[in-house]
Amino acid sequence: MSLSRLPDDRVLVVDGDARVEIAATDLPGLVDEREAEQPRWVWDDTARWYPPLLASGVRIGRCHDLRLAHHLLRRAPAADQALLSGEQSELWDRLGPTTPTAPALFASDDPAEHLRADLEDARQLAVVGASGEASRLRLLLAAESSGALVAAEMTFAGVPWRADVHDRLLTELLGPRPLRGMRPRLLEDLADQVRQALRSPDLNPDSRTDLLSALRRTGIDVPDVRASTLRAVDHPVVEVLLRYKNLAQLAKTNGWAWSDQWISAGRFRPSYQPAGSSTGRWSSNGGGALSLPAQVRPAAVADDGWRLVVADVAQLEPRALAGMSGDRALAASARGADLYQSMADDGAVASRIEAKMGLLGAMYGATSGGSGRLVAALTERYPAAFGLVEEAARAGERGEVVRTLLGRGAPRLGETDDVDPDDPAVDPAGRARDRRAYGRFTRNFVVQGTGAEWALCWIADLRNRLWNLGATGSLVERPHLVFFLHDEVVVHAPASLADDVVSLMEQAAATASALLFRDLPIDFPLTTSIVTSYADAGKAGTGTE
Repeated sequence: MSLSRLPDDRVLVVDGDARVEIAATDLPGLVDEREAEQPRWVWDDTARWYPPLLASGVRIGRCHDLRLAHHLLRRAPAADQALLSGEQSELWDRLGPTTPTAPALFASDDPAEHLRADLEDARQLAVVGASGEASRLRLLLAAESSGALVAAEMTFAGVPWRADVHDRLLTELLGPRPLRGMRPRLLEDLADQVRQALRSPDLNPDSRTDLLSALRRTGIDVPDVRASTLRAVDHPVVEVLLRYKNLAQLAKTNGWAWSDQWISAGRFRPSYQPAGSSTGRWSSNGGGALSLPAQVRPAAVADDGWRLVVADVAQLEPRALAGMSGDRALAASARGADLYQSMADDGAVASRIEAKMGLLGAMYGATSGGSGRLVAALTERYPAAFGLVEEAARAGERGEVVRTLLGRGAPRLGETDDVDPDDPAVDPAGRARDRRAYGRFTRNFVVQGTGAEWALCWIADLRNRLWNLGATGSLVERPHLVFFLHDEVVVHAPASLADDVVSLMEQAAATASALLFRDLPIDFPLTTSIVTSYADAGKAGTGTE
C-alpha cells in the first residue's frame, strides 16, 4: 500500500487498483485500522512519514523506504538501471534524507515533495524481479527499510537520560556552566597552563594555526596538532595540551549546548541516518549518537523498575568475512567467543595477537612488514577468505565495481572526486596512487558492508521479537531498542523481562546468520550486560576485541 504526498495537506493512497485521496490528518487512523492486515507500507522516506504516526500512537510492522532503496539499486551491480528510469526518476536520484530541521510533512510545493510512490515502487519491483540476484536484493531492501523503522522508533523513544547527572559530570570535568561564548573555568585554567608552557600569553589553543606557531616557537616542529602526533613529542606541554583538547572536544560536542538541544523529557533523542556511509553503516545527522563519549555515559540511566540491556558482537567483520567467503576453515575458527584465539589454537599462527594482526591486515590492506608476512602465511590456511579480500582489492585497482554479499555496490573509482583518474591529463603516478587507494577501500568495503547487512538483519528481527515480548501496551511501554552503533545495541526493558531480552538478542543473531550465510554455520557471539547505567555495560570485558 503506497502513500504519496499531495498539495494542500492531502495523501494519495494506492492499494492495488484502488486509489483514494485523504486528508493528512486522517492518515494515522487509516494506518492504524489497516495495520491489522500486516500491509507493506510504501513511501518516499521513513524519516518523514513514520514520526508523525508514532506521535499519534501508531506503530507499523513493515515498510518499503523508496529513497533508501532507490539509491541502493542505483549502485547495485545486479540491477538493470534502465528499468529504474522513468517519470520523476531524476527527482528520486536527487532525493536526500530528511533532517531534524526539514520542513513539515506537506510544507513545500517543490516537485520533490510530491513524488509518486506507486510509480517508483513499480519500477523497483521490476528491477528486483529482473535481477539474477533477486532473493538477495529483496532481503537487502527489506533489511534496509526495517532499519529505517528502527531509526525512527529509537529517536521517538529516546535513550533514558538524566540531565542532572549530565550537568554534574560536566561541572566536575569542566567547571560550572559558563556564560555563552565563554570557556568553563577548569577548561580556561588548562588553557592558561598551555599558554604558560608555550610562553604565549595571548594564545588561543582552539586555533590550529596559532597553536602550531606557538609549538614551533618553542622548538616543537610538528606537521599538525593531532593527538597521535603530539603523543610522540617529549615535552611537558603535551600532557596538559592533550587534556585540554579532550575536554574542549567534550564541551563542544556533548556539553551544555548539546544537552539543551538534544535532551528533552528525560530522553536523548538523536537523529539517525541509515545507510549514511557507502558501506551501509549508519551515521548521525543530528545529536552525534554514534560518538557518545564515555565521560557522559553515566547520564544514560534506565527508568525506575527498568534496565538497559546492552549487547555487542565479538569480531563482527572477521566473522562476516568467513561467512561471505564460504571459508570453512575460518568458519570453524569463528565458532565460539574468540575467533583470533581459535585461529592460534588451530595452529594457523603462533599467538592471538598474530591472528588479529594478520586478519585485520588482510581486511585493511597491510601488505608489508610484520602484518604483510602474517597475511601471506594465513592465506595458505584460509585461502577463500583471504582470496576474497585480495580479489576485491585487485578489482578496485582495475576500476571495477565490487559488492557486498547481498548486492550493495561500492561507489565507483573517482565518483566522489573532482578529477577522473582515467583522464589522460592526470599524472600517471597520481593515477596509480589513486587506484591503489581505491583498492584498499574496496578490500574493506566488501567486508564492512556485509557486516552492516548482518547487523541490519539482526536489529530488524530483534525489533519484532521485542514487540511480541511486550504483548500489550505502546512502543515505549514494551521492551524497545534505544541505541544502535554498528555492532552494539541497547534495549530499554522492564527489569522483569531483561533476561528474556538477552535471549531474544541471541536468537535474533542466529536468525541473521542463517539469513545471510544459509548452510554455513557462523557464530556471532554476543557480550551482554543488564545494567542501570550505560556506563556500567561490559565493564568486565571478554578479551575478544
